[in-house]
Amino acid sequence: MTEYQDLGYDKIFVSLDGTEAQSEVLKRAIIVAANNNAELYVGHVIDSTALETAGLYPLDLLGSLEQDFRRSIEDQIKEAKSIDSIKNVEVIVKAGRIRETLKEEMLDVIEPDLIICGARGLSSIKYALLGSISTFLTRNAKCDTLVLK
Repeated sequence: MTEYQDLGYDKIFVSLDGTEAQSEVLKRAIIVAANNNAELYVGHVIDSTALETAGLYPLDLLGSLEQDFRRSIEDQIKEAKSIDSIKNVEVIVKAGRIRETLKEEMLDVIEPDLIICGARGLSSIKYALLGSISTFLTRNAKCDTLVLK
């Protein structure tokens, strides 16, 4: 017989984009991880597309951007680590093209059974040109995806 605990999520991946909404997205992910006694993986990709186009790839800039991101979620990560029902909390920051890096260097490696992300609300023009990360995740993930608005 399947136990109640076996019906939840064991590995939760939350994709954060650095916008103001990321705090609410991370807050929800922490709650879901705590309620499921799960591991929580927090992923962020520093978009290197603009740097690649310009022919620049300054490593010190990438380090600075990573530190800024980590600082922006520092308090929430401390909170998540203090919750006994969250088995593990790991923050992963990579630089690259967002879609490929998320898929190949994070999701394919972690193999989560739930992805949580925010709906960024791009303008119609940006959406037509760039697409949506939440749409990409929903279409390409091998697991459930929760998109928060």
